[in-house]
Amino acid sequence: MNENIIHIDWDGPYSFSKLDELKNDKIDYGIYQIYGGHPVYGSNKLLYIGKADTQTFGVRISQERWYWNNDAESVQIYVGRLAGKKTPNLEIWSKQISLAEKLLIFAHAPAYNSQNINSIRNEKELYNLHILNWANHRDLMPEISGARWTSKYDDMKYELYEYH
Repeated sequence: MNENIIHIDWDGPYSFSKLDELKNDKIDYGIYQIYGGHPVYGSNKLLYIGKADTQTFGVRISQERWYWNNDAESVQIYVGRLAGKKTPNLEIWSKQISLAEKLLIFAHAPAYNSQNINSIRNEKELYNLHILNWANHRDLMPEISGARWTSKYDDMKYELYEYH
């Protein structure tokens, strides 16, 4: 299986009051991060990673309920748009967004995500996925590999190399 490289170009921060800026039907799809206060982890922490693949960022994120957050006024949103040489068809684009969301959630374990925290270890589709985060990716690692975060190499036996 070939390596699947997904480039994500991050932008932000946005506030909930600025979500109308993220309703461009041609480009405003991808992954988003939400930062804010958490009662255990403190303020300005990565709380949630989500996806917008059938609705624009502005529409999808406005459906999130962060008004209950003890730091709601300072919640910050970062949006990641997939980048490449050409725009794929909608089916491939949606699939790449879903795969990227899963691997990002698993690798970063945001405080309010639970759906993909333990569900991807054996997903063969993620074994050869490689995500490169560009621009303003905030607290996300710049590179994430499915080879590292899945069970792809769990059964590999390691031996130390000998120096000759």
